[in-house]
Amino acid sequence: MRQVSQRRKIALFLITASLIVGLALGVYGVNRALNDWLVASNVNNALAQITPAVASSGRTQEFDALIQKRNAELQPQKAPSKAGTAQDPTLGMRLSSPRTKEAVSQQAAKEPVTTQDPTPAPSAILSASLSGALAPSLIDSIFVAGKNDLRSGKDLTEDLANFVKTSGLPEGLMRQTLSDLPNGTRPFTLLYKNWSGLLDTRSFVIVPHIVDGELDGALIMVADHEPQIASLEMITKIIGYITAILCLASFLIAGLLLWIRFRDQVKTTRDIEFLAHHDPLTGLPNRAVFSARLTEALRLVHAKASNMGVMLIDVDKFKEVNDTHGHGTGDIFLQVIADRLRSVFSDHLVARLSGDEFAVMIKSVSDVARLTKLASDLIAATKEPCIIDGKELRISLSIGIARASDGSWRSSRLLHCADLALYRAKLSGRSQFAWYTAEMDSDAQKRKEIEEGLTKALRLDQFEVLFQPQYSLIDNKLKAYESLIRWEHPTKGQISPEVFIPVAEESGLIEAIGDWVLFSACKEAAKWEDDNLRVAVNVSAAQFSPGITELKVAQALQESGLHPSRLEIEITESLLIANTDAVVETLNHIRSMGVSIAMDDFGTGYSSLSYLSRFPFDKIKIDRSFIKNLGKDTGTDAIVTSIIGLGRSLDVTITAEGVENQEQVTLLRAAGCTLVQGYLFGRPDTVKAHETHRARWSEHSSIPEPLKRLEVSDPTDVPEPASSQAAEQLQSTEPEPDPASRPRGSATAR
Repeated sequence: MRQVSQRRKIALFLITASLIVGLALGVYGVNRALNDWLVASNVNNALAQITPAVASSGRTQEFDALIQKRNAELQPQKAPSKAGTAQDPTLGMRLSSPRTKEAVSQQAAKEPVTTQDPTPAPSAILSASLSGALAPSLIDSIFVAGKNDLRSGKDLTEDLANFVKTSGLPEGLMRQTLSDLPNGTRPFTLLYKNWSGLLDTRSFVIVPHIVDGELDGALIMVADHEPQIASLEMITKIIGYITAILCLASFLIAGLLLWIRFRDQVKTTRDIEFLAHHDPLTGLPNRAVFSARLTEALRLVHAKASNMGVMLIDVDKFKEVNDTHGHGTGDIFLQVIADRLRSVFSDHLVARLSGDEFAVMIKSVSDVARLTKLASDLIAATKEPCIIDGKELRISLSIGIARASDGSWRSSRLLHCADLALYRAKLSGRSQFAWYTAEMDSDAQKRKEIEEGLTKALRLDQFEVLFQPQYSLIDNKLKAYESLIRWEHPTKGQISPEVFIPVAEESGLIEAIGDWVLFSACKEAAKWEDDNLRVAVNVSAAQFSPGITELKVAQALQESGLHPSRLEIEITESLLIANTDAVVETLNHIRSMGVSIAMDDFGTGYSSLSYLSRFPFDKIKIDRSFIKNLGKDTGTDAIVTSIIGLGRSLDVTITAEGVENQEQVTLLRAAGCTLVQGYLFGRPDTVKAHETHRARWSEHSSIPEPLKRLEVSDPTDVPEPASSQAAEQLQSTEPEPDPASRPRGSATAR
């Protein structure tokens, strides 16, 4: 990449230098071409004035006489010169000194132009007329040429050759001038350029003499155009300067455009390079940079036999922040967290790996105590309020720590271990940190096996729906069943919902499992003989999808044939926290079908009352954590009484969960509770098993046995017939779970 960039810079420099040189040569060439064109134009204009000037001076007859005389001299009968006879090197006429038109006129008035040989020569008046027409160009010498002197393609006559030699101009110029001489009446000259490409200041000017339409002779003059060139120098300089300025301006503009483009390209390249190695939102290094630096650091650890640590940091409930306050607030929230991380880990590499996951590589600190101190400092830094747009948001971070203690560690392994520790921190209650231990690998393997087993269980229909009864304290009758899922693994036996439901939620299988429970419960309830019994189905926040859940409920009712009034959907307030408006709209659609909506685990959240005002629930279920301490704590008694009173004032049915002894039944009945549910009235089982128990109770009374007893301390103390005890042994042998350990919002874990 760097070599390509270096080559581009060299190429750009060469192109720029070439443009500059080309610009300079172009300006010079334009200037020279313009100067040559102006000189040629002025000379041609001057040549056009020769014939009128001769005519106006009355020297036409003299011109004719000179040509006739020269032609007579060139007749064949004239004896040729003897070999070796020296000729005067100044054949023709040379104007000795005049350099301007005025000087020529003064010279002509004083004395005639002299010649040093018998060759015909023009008079001073004719010479002055010719000089005046060519002004400001000067005439150095004049040669009267006859018809034979002007023959092209052959050797020059001796007189003409001597004249050319005396002029100092090349003989080839004379030959080319004669060959290019047009068959017309206009004077003619041929300007030529020397070896350097510059226009020579001197040339041969031929004034033809035409007789009967044929060239009969001519005056050949050696003209010096230097004064002509000098007179045009200022004009050419000005035009050259203007051209140079325009070219320079064009070059500067082009250079500016190139610079702007190059600057934008450099900026774009830098931005692309930055984005390739950094997170655009927080400005922190990304996963690729972190992985590369981590690999390099592990090599150094192996070489130096030292230690290093890695922390994986996850933002707890970040989705709720996005759903509740919007993605714009969520982005600012992440930026605030990134700043907190920089402040705590200022000497270490901090990176953002994904949406709400960060990582820290710690090389300078390797002992457990100092790493623990850094993690504690980060937890403490999250306690500082985070206020965005006037709203205070709580920062909660879960941290997983892993340490590489020898050279056998690889970056992928170290990150995996830190991720296992992060998972343990989240399970332990969030907003805390956890160290990696070897046993976490076995736990992760178990979770993987459970996830694979859940996929297979869905495909092979290994799940089972059990039901727990709900009795009325008003008429002591069975009113409904709550559906609960159980999983009988073919090799590991029954697996508790407390084990597989969290795995299902994390893996995304909870939606498919929840749909299976909904459809199965509706089909089962449609087969019950008592059409008044209702069935309750839990829907967790992980499986609830606004706009989709109501369609699934409608489909389940249609396929099963169950009347909508017999179906009850239970949700928790955690569902309402995320995207409340969309959830409320979906719940309204479900309620409009005739399906009842119940709020499960009421009282465990911080905003349960506010949700009661936003949506008219049909039922409120008091969480088992309150029922457990009922009759033992006055505060709990007051809370339960208040919830029941609130339900009665809102005309909402109140159900108490986790009822396990007769004292709780007595207190709930006295407080006005509507329905009760718990192990005292039956564990999750098939409807057929519950009907068998009810049939045994009905042998003595139509009222369920637990509702008749005055006080029973434990459901296991309830006396039952021997046949009932034998039947109880046939029921599920799963251990009674700790009620407090049931995951909140689970669709099936009870």
